[in-house]
Amino acid sequence: MDGKSLDITENRLEKLREYFPDAFTEGKVDWDKLKAALGDDIEYKDERYLLSG
Repeated sequence: MDGKSLDITENRLEKLREYFPDAFTEGKVDWDKLKAALGDDIEYKDERYLLSG
């Protein structure tokens, strides 16, 4: 042992990056993308649609 403590959070983030690389934006977890990757039906708040006739 080298006397260093394990960074459990960083270890978990690395595993998450392995399985869901698209769920990260600028090195941080994008929770909406992660939910979508897991099959969660999400609603994007910033999306807008305009219907004109």
